[in-house]
Amino acid sequence: MRLLHTMLRVGNLEESLKFYCDVLGMKLLRQKEYPGGKFTLAFVGYGEESDHTVLELTYNWDTDRYDLGDAYGHIAIGVDDIYATCDHIKQLGGKVVREPGPMKHGSTVIAFVEDPNGYKVELIQLGTQGTPAPQQESTPQVASR
Repeated sequence: MRLLHTMLRVGNLEESLKFYCDVLGMKLLRQKEYPGGKFTLAFVGYGEESDHTVLELTYNWDTDRYDLGDAYGHIAIGVDDIYATCDHIKQLGGKVVREPGPMKHGSTVIAFVEDPNGYKVELIQLGTQGTPAPQQESTPQVASR
């Protein structure tokens, strides 16, 4: 077994794709419209779905806003250089809502950004969370820009 994807409902698909692809460096893997159900699914990620967990962005054509609720937490992405990544995100118009620094009561270096729908995305400096940084190409590209 493996985790395949996480689904987020989005109010504006184009705005969300711009954030996840242009700001966070993911790639649009596939997108399909379902006219009978009046919704579109777009899958984005850092690698192919056959090898990586991805995000499913669900756009319901008749809904432009969702209440996030208080049970949802965040998505986490490992980055090589959290400070450069946050600077890059800001340059692209992204919203950093918690600047990089150690988490409370620990040494893991984290930051938080917010997508256009208000969803939080945690950035984690690889190598600071008690495990070595992976040597795969799945490391987000935004860290090296």
